[in-house]
Amino acid sequence: MSPMKFRKTAAATFAVLALTATAACGGKEGTPSSNAKPSNSSGETPELPTYKVASGVDLKGSDTFDRIKKNGKVTIGVKNDQPYLGFEDPNTGERSGFDIEIAKMIAADLGLSADKITYKTIDSKNRETAISQGQVDYYVGTYTINDERKKKISFAGPYYIAGQSLLVRKDDDSIKSEEDLKGKKVCSISGSTPLMNIQKGNYGAEVVALDKYTDCVKQLTDGQVDAVTTDDAILKGYAAQQPKVLKVVGEPFSDEPYGVGLPKNDKVFQEALLDALQNHMDNGDWKKAYDATLGLSGSPADEPPALERN
Repeated sequence: MSPMKFRKTAAATFAVLALTATAACGGKEGTPSSNAKPSNSSGETPELPTYKVASGVDLKGSDTFDRIKKNGKVTIGVKNDQPYLGFEDPNTGERSGFDIEIAKMIAADLGLSADKITYKTIDSKNRETAISQGQVDYYVGTYTINDERKKKISFAGPYYIAGQSLLVRKDDDSIKSEEDLKGKKVCSISGSTPLMNIQKGNYGAEVVALDKYTDCVKQLTDGQVDAVTTDDAILKGYAAQQPKVLKVVGEPFSDEPYGVGLPKNDKVFQEALLDALQNHMDNGDWKKAYDATLGLSGSPADEPPALERN
């Protein structure tokens, strides 16, 4: 499947999912209840896959795997504010979403069960530092693969394709696409690819960088900024949470291939992660994980994207 087709599928999926999340709220708007069991368009409730934990794993020559073995656990960097992608229930601390499933299936192939996983929330701007300094063993959280980041870390992927778009107030017709951003205040996330795209592009926007998507959206609804820009799947979710207040405009203007971040030049570990992703794409776990998270809208995933190998 082409990146554009997959991206549009993901965007449509997330819009419906966010409505489901809102309907299942337990207090804070947009916070899915841990007791909610949403179903897809056929009325079914897809089950998350279970991942067989490999035994006797030994990645000779991998400093990262040596650290994991010494610690007896794996520390995985993730996001905590993206329902159905990477989300942490504020009441129970439970982690959920497609990215969390990707993290778990990789861990299983490394020989680590779910109780041997420590999740660590890392903001976008701190991801390369956390990986290179060994604060996390790998990172799964809407992490776009690009050449600039490859100077500092390595990637395994892509396992998902998204695209950049714009979120604006419902009553604002002055912004219809990225071509209308001149003189406008646009918020995005520190250290993110969408922020760099807006800063480097010839858009003429006044850029505001914050640490959380929720902070950007609040500034938008409060009238402090004119638009929020990030991956279209995420923006569709926020628009669906407040359909009378917010809307997504224009067509996506980038391709954002999501990858798993890992320490640079650990080729053995990188190959192991690529093998794990391929294994779970081939055995159907990838699709099952998608169906039970992003796929709850009833919009099915086609074939996962092809992995990049050096």
